[in-house]
Order: sequence, then structure tokens, then C-alpha cells
Amino acid sequence: MSSTSGGAPQHSTHGTRRGALTWIVTGAAAVLGLVIIGPVTYGALAYASADKADVRDISAADGDSAGDGESTPTNCAGGEALNIALIGIDSREGDNAEIATDDVSGMRGDTTMVMHISADRSRIDVVSIPRDSRVQIAECEFYDGTTEPGWTGKFNEALSSGGRYGDRGEGAACVMKTISELTGVNFNGHFALIDFAGFEDMVDAIGGVPMCITEDMKSSKANLDLEAGAQVLDGEEALAFARARTGTGLGGDGTDLARIERQQELLTNMARKILGMNLLTDVTQLNGFLRAALDSVTLDTELADPRNIAGLAYSLRSFDTDNLSFYTVPWHYPGDDTSDVLWTEPDASEMWASIVADEPIDLSDDDASPEPSASSEPSTTATEPGATPNATASDTPTSSASPTPLRETEEDILESCAIE
Repeated sequence: MSSTSGGAPQHSTHGTRRGALTWIVTGAAAVLGLVIIGPVTYGALAYASADKADVRDISAADGDSAGDGESTPTNCAGGEALNIALIGIDSREGDNAEIATDDVSGMRGDTTMVMHISADRSRIDVVSIPRDSRVQIAECEFYDGTTEPGWTGKFNEALSSGGRYGDRGEGAACVMKTISELTGVNFNGHFALIDFAGFEDMVDAIGGVPMCITEDMKSSKANLDLEAGAQVLDGEEALAFARARTGTGLGGDGTDLARIERQQELLTNMARKILGMNLLTDVTQLNGFLRAALDSVTLDTELADPRNIAGLAYSLRSFDTDNLSFYTVPWHYPGDDTSDVLWTEPDASEMWASIVADEPIDLSDDDASPEPSASSEPSTTATEPGATPNATASDTPTSSASPTPLRETEEDILESCAIE
């Protein structure tokens, strides 16, 4: 049996493990923040500021309906499950050029996550896709009707293929179409795409992200230098924490897989803080967050519509953070001396089937932590690179909305930090 380093839930919002993903964290944070706090007052501002793209006609998998508008509730709260593609873009344009240390042109995918919001709005599951996954890239479609043939390659190439002409909507559409053809998950054109500078701005707009740094961390390439302990990371520090591949105290072997848990932890704490902040009563703070988020994120036209966001926010008013769970697609190394990873079957298909059916992801112990079979395979122990905890009954997110959901202050999050 091949070894797997994905699949089990990485953590819920009250998990104690610390670990790794890439900064599509940014897109997820933006969407979670906008969805859950509900920017009703500043709806007009939000819609005017956001970069919008209607990609339903070019993002649907072959044979799927592109959507005529009727399949999505008017306010995104009509009792249907929602799937949103969260895409982190490794851009060197504009303000990003001052942040990135290397000179690489073009649109590159850094990390992608699939955020599933259950129809009853009691559960949010987020599944990260390793960027080095060897998959069949979909045939990309462009607004002018032309196409780019698909091929077998690394998953992150889907964004660069669709975005070859510089249009972010076309890039996001190719990513969504690739995922849909691989998994059966239908996005109906819903996505959020964000870059380096946008992430920094959003973190700073909420006053930083409280984190528990378990050991000193340094990375010269990512400009990261953190001491162990409970602390609040500003935008620059949070981005460095999310981007770092090589250095000391990072764990892992410098691959994208080694970052997944760490970055999911960053997203978790960002969501925890946003949920704990009563932004609707603080006009200045809400205004700042919305400007930062929507000035730097590209959304589909429906998500950018303030009526939809307001309706979705209202439907999530009793959402409990215990039901926010993160996963990574089950994977293994192919053993062919490449840096690619393969999705482990049938575990991966079962995970996607749960999302398609709008059911909680239920991973058995055998699925979550099979025995290693070769030295070329990644370790499955919880203390080594790429590892995930075993799935148990208590790890499976429940489907019960709470009338009094838990809300934490920044101080609560920092006080929960325990370093062994």
C-alpha cells in the first residue's frame, strides 16, 4: 500500500497542531471574512472596488451546464451548497514586484483550495490541492472562443495556461475546469484570486494574525525571522510565514507539501480573529478591511455582488468555528525521481465524492494513515514532513449549527498557545 501524506483533517479552528499550504490562504481569508461578517453597509463600495469576472461559460467541465443564473440562489443563501475555488497567484506585477525577490514573468499558480459551504450552512470544508500534483490539465477556454489544448502536467500549470494572455478570470476558469473534470465538483464559476500585496493589506487591515510559533523560524529567501512564542504577525510577517520553503524551524524539505499545514494554520487563525471581531459595529475598521480585501482580490461577479454576500453572510450567522475543517488531497510520491505527487486512490475520489454529495468528509484510520511501502514514499508519522494526524470519529466535522457559536478574542487565541 502506498504511503499517503494527505487526507485527514489538518485541524479544526480549535486544533493544536501547527504546520503548512501556500498563500491562497489569502483568497480563503478574504472570502471567509466577507462571507461571515457580512459587509451589508458597504455593499456598494465593495462591488465598485472588486475586480470582477464572469467565467461561468468557460469554467464548466465538459458536459456540465455553465449555469444560467437560476442554479445559484439570488442571495447565495437559498439552501444550496456552494463550492468556491480559492486561488493564490504568484504575481510580479505592480506592488508585488517590491515583495517578490525573484524575477519571474507570467501568471503562476501558487496554491489552490476548494472551499465547500454546506447547503444547511452548518459546515465549511476546505481542501487544498498540492501544486505539484500530476494531473490532466483541462483544455482552457478563452472569452474570444479560442482554446488551449490540455495536457498532463503539474496542477499549478493550469493557471498559467488559462492566464497566458494576462486575464485573471480566464486563468481562474482553467483552474476550475481542471478541478471539475478531475473531481466532479461544480463551482458554477465561483472563485476568489489574490496576490502577495493583497494578502499583506488584508492582514494589516484586521490588525495582524495571532499565531503560536512553536520554534524560532528563519528564511532569508522569504525574509522571515520569527522567535518562538505567542505573537501577532503583521502583513509582511504573515506573508513570509506563508511563503517560506527553505530555512530553519520550518519543518519539511522545502517542498510545497511541507508548507500546507503551516499555511492552513495561518488561515485558521485569521478566520478565528475575523469571527471574533464585531466589525459591523466598527465603521472605520470594517471600511479598512473591505477596501483592502476588495481592492486586491479578483472575484466572480456573483460573489462580488453585495446582495449575494449579504445573503450568504446572514445564512452563516450561527456558524460555529468547530465546523470549519481543513484537508489535503490524499497523495503519494510516484517513485520515479520527479518532484511530482500523485493522488492516492480510492481515498482522493471518496473525498471529492463527499463534497459533491454535500456530506461531511469521513476518513477511516486506514485511509488517513496507511503503512509506508517504500523509502521513496513520504512519511505518515505526525512529526515528519508532509504528515497528517490520524482521522478519528472526533476529527470528523459535525453538521449542527449552533445558536450561540464560539467567538474568540485575539487575547484568547494567544493565551491558548502552548509550546512543549
